[in-house]
Parts: sequence; C-alpha cells; structure tokens
Amino acid sequence: MRKLLAYPLTCIYYLFFGLSLLVFHPIQWICFNVFGYQAHKKSVDYLNFCLTRCLHILGIRFSFKVPKDLPKNVPIILVANHQSMNDIPPIIWFMRRFHVKFVSKKELGKGIPSVSYNLRHGGSVLIDRKNPKQAVEKIKEMAYYIETHNRGVVIFPEGTRSRDGHPKPFQTRGLATLIEAAPNAYIIPLTINNSWKTLMYGKFPMGIGAHLKFKVHQPLKVSDFETKPLIELVETTIKNDIIVG
Repeated sequence: MRKLLAYPLTCIYYLFFGLSLLVFHPIQWICFNVFGYQAHKKSVDYLNFCLTRCLHILGIRFSFKVPKDLPKNVPIILVANHQSMNDIPPIIWFMRRFHVKFVSKKELGKGIPSVSYNLRHGGSVLIDRKNPKQAVEKIKEMAYYIETHNRGVVIFPEGTRSRDGHPKPFQTRGLATLIEAAPNAYIIPLTINNSWKTLMYGKFPMGIGAHLKFKVHQPLKVSDFETKPLIELVETTIKNDIIVG
C-alpha cells in the first residue's frame, strides 16, 4: 500500500521539482550577470529552499541540528557521509551562512537546469574522476578559494552514495588535499541519516514518509592536527552517529 501511494506522490513531486529548476534557471542567470555574486547566491539559496520543501510532498520531514558556537568568517570544510542527491538541497539551505560550494564530478556541470549553472558559476569545482592530476589541481583551486573568501566547501569522501545507509570507507586523497591546501580552515563533520530511504525503490517511485536527520558536529581546527589523524577522527565522528535501519 505504501509503495502504491508513492507513485502518484512521486509524479506530483517531480512536477514541482522540475518547475523549481526551470523557474530558477533564468533567475540565476539574471542575478549572476546583472547583479553579481551576492544576488546569485541568494537565488541559489531560495532554489534549494524550494527543492527541500518539494520533498514534503513525499511526506518527508527534516531535522537539522547545528551547534550554536560554529566559527564565523573562516574557511570551512564540511565533510559528510553521502546517502542520496537529496542530501544536497538541505545542506545548501540550512548551512547557507557558509556560502557552501561543492567538489562535484564534471558530468553534473551540464544538462541539468539550475544545478549545472550553479556548479559552473557559483564557485564550485568540477573534477574528472578519470584524471587524478586534474582532480587534485581543482581541489587545490577550491582550497585557495575558501581561504581567500572565508567560505565553505562540501565534500563527500565516500565518493559514491550509500544505497542502504551503511557507510562506505573514506577515499581520503581529496580531503587530504583540501586540508593541506587550506591550513586556516575548520572542518565541520556532518552525519546524514535516512536520506537513502528517499530512493529505496529507485527514482520512481521515490520513498515516502522518511525522516531525514542531519547532525552537525563540533568544528575541528585543521592547524591543530596532523592530516591523517584528523581524517580518521572526522570519519569516526561521522560514522559513529549513522543509524542503519
């Protein structure tokens, strides 16, 4: 019965999801080309507010716990486990104070209204997973960007999303490159639970009624640690709060 109900709700969800992408694409273009970075950033914030709220159509709820004492006006590396593409809009919206950008695969840089435009023009970097040298240079470029502008970058060290909630081992090269190239940054670990349930049947129908839980952990100053122990601590912190089931 639950899966049957998911079919019509998914149709309605995709209608509003698609409309949000189509409506905000020209808004982004105008904001970026006429009014500049701050206006474009606002348009991206509200795009992701809409994409997050679209998930309510599927009966999906959100909890986003954030410590009160997060640092301000410093570069931020937000490190999270990855369970679905539905991880991303809530992170952009609820962590918008950090102007978060992404280290993303280059395939996402074209063909998706609003999303591809933001990845190309909003400060994110697109990497070629088949070209490790290019990927490392792009990540260094991102590290320089967040250090220069005191902004945030989101990285999912698992590389690919977990389809059942069980965490995957961290692929540490990209994260290590960010850490070493951004010595003034703070790492903020983020644990995501239940996002995988939105795709438990696949993309159609989508899962309904999930409670997506995001827990932001205490920040860690990069300069207080050696790289390897820091990555191990971040991985342990994130995975200790993952609840499978």
